Amino acid sequence: MAQPSSVVIFICLVLNIASSILIVLLNKWIYTHYGFPNMTLTCIHFILTSIGLVICLLFRMFELKRPPLLQMVPLSLTFCGFVVFTNLSLQSNTVGTYQLIKTLTMPIIMIIETYFYKKTYSLRIKLVVVPIFLGVFLNSWYDVKFSLIGIIYAGIGVAVTSLYQVWVGQKQKEFEVNSMQLLFYQAPLSAFMLLFVIPFFEPASTTVLKSWPLDAVLMVLFSGVVAFSVNLSIYWIIGNTSPVTYNVVGHLKFCLVLVGGFVLFQEDLNSLQALGIAVTLTGVIAYTHFKMQDNKPPALPVTKQEAHSTSSKNTESK
Repeated sequence: MAQPSSVVIFICLVLNIASSILIVLLNKWIYTHYGFPNMTLTCIHFILTSIGLVICLLFRMFELKRPPLLQMVPLSLTFCGFVVFTNLSLQSNTVGTYQLIKTLTMPIIMIIETYFYKKTYSLRIKLVVVPIFLGVFLNSWYDVKFSLIGIIYAGIGVAVTSLYQVWVGQKQKEFEVNSMQLLFYQAPLSAFMLLFVIPFFEPASTTVLKSWPLDAVLMVLFSGVVAFSVNLSIYWIIGNTSPVTYNVVGHLKFCLVLVGGFVLFQEDLNSLQALGIAVTLTGVIAYTHFKMQDNKPPALPVTKQEAHSTSSKNTESK
């Protein structure tokens, strides 16, 4: 697959940031006003994502490829694990604790890719983890409270999420498919698996489904359209950049949500949080700068013949 240009990568990153922030606001509205279960909504999102991909296929926006279905099962299982343990972590931890432990995803991805996929990271890229972690810590300090069961859920959630994100990128390379081709199989398979998990975690979801007013249906459908954009852009970003880059973008989104809440809704933002945002953004900017430098093609060595030719031209000009 051809490497996309920097402009295309930038546009997709902006699309992911915008749609991710919008889906957070929509989901918060749906949870608050309709008491809609989180996991059930995720399942609906993947069902609508599957429908969206079928429509894209009918319009020939991508070609159908058939990766081995059995090899897609681990990817879908890790996604379900990511959803389940993320929800358990949010239920058992404060938001600050959840955000803080979530920053461990980035170094764990580096460890997995280094030891299992022989990928190397420069020292300066590794060190970028420090200001990002510190920034999130400063943002979350006022709300950090640890509990044993919360740490266990959060730890498993981070491990499964890291593995899921690594596999999203690796499977695209392994099966030689793009983001749409891979998501076309993973989305319905994950939705199907979640149908067996939901009754254990959200037994009241069927009651919620029966009592939907029309405005709730429209809001859920709209959130499903936005989720299609989020899911597709996540797969594209990981497949065309890396899981680490996606996590850096995730920390940038976290900062933008806090700043947006302060600017648009006059939510409280204390000096420690402002410092945390500044430190996190410093880490994000440093990562972007170092990554661009690392991706520059190395200068070609000058041959003896070229050096002699240049020397001759300089002599003639004198």
